[in-house]
Amino acid sequence: MQATSSPRSIDTLIAIMARLRDPSHGCEWDRAQDFGTIAPYTIEEAYEVADAIARGDMAELQDELGDLLLQVVFHARMAEEAGHFDFDSVAAGISAKMERRHPHIFGDEAQVGESETRANWEAIKAVERAGKSLGGALDGVASALPALLRAEKLQKRAARVGFDWPDAAGAADKLREEIEEFELAESEQDQLEEAGDMLFSMVNWLRKSGISPEDALRAANAKFERRFRAMEDLAEASGTRFDTLNLQEQDALWHQVKSQE
Repeated sequence: MQATSSPRSIDTLIAIMARLRDPSHGCEWDRAQDFGTIAPYTIEEAYEVADAIARGDMAELQDELGDLLLQVVFHARMAEEAGHFDFDSVAAGISAKMERRHPHIFGDEAQVGESETRANWEAIKAVERAGKSLGGALDGVASALPALLRAEKLQKRAARVGFDWPDAAGAADKLREEIEEFELAESEQDQLEEAGDMLFSMVNWLRKSGISPEDALRAANAKFERRFRAMEDLAEASGTRFDTLNLQEQDALWHQVKSQE
């Protein structure tokens, strides 16, 4: 009796998506979607992957990676239906890109150090951008990126062509200048513009200081959330609801939590 091999899990997933999108027998919701309606889910799933990693939850990470993979399959299926490309093309394209960007691994180039590897990587990416007619230094930085991350990427792109502070001190001085301009702004529109300049300059200063703005703010968010929950717990333990305390009492709890960390 000849053994039958079971289909690969990815093939099963691709077949499930094709069935869900079937014009006659598919799911009404899945059939109604397009690239624009699915894009927000794709972004959300990527953040949920990052959240599982931050919490060190490997079971959750496995689940969230599956949800993210589904997004790739969904987009690829819609593209296949429109005659653009399919999942195999996506996989083949990224495979070719990884081999092309690692000539010291998959090609004939000799092994090099980390700094040279990074320089080669950037040079290869520059050639790829030129091949896509992305002539400007800032071309190709996705506009849908979170604003904080996009600011950092725009600054890094500008730095590649020499438009950058020589050190962190210059970026710090610029930040102080922008803070003063924000404080002097009078109209709502001026305040909005100067607030943006101030945040952009802060990102620049952190970048020049070797700190990831996204990581720094993520850590600050986590710390605030941890301390705030601890304050609520302390208030509850004393038989009081946190929201019934005045600001001075809440501040006292904040300092108590800080001293216990």
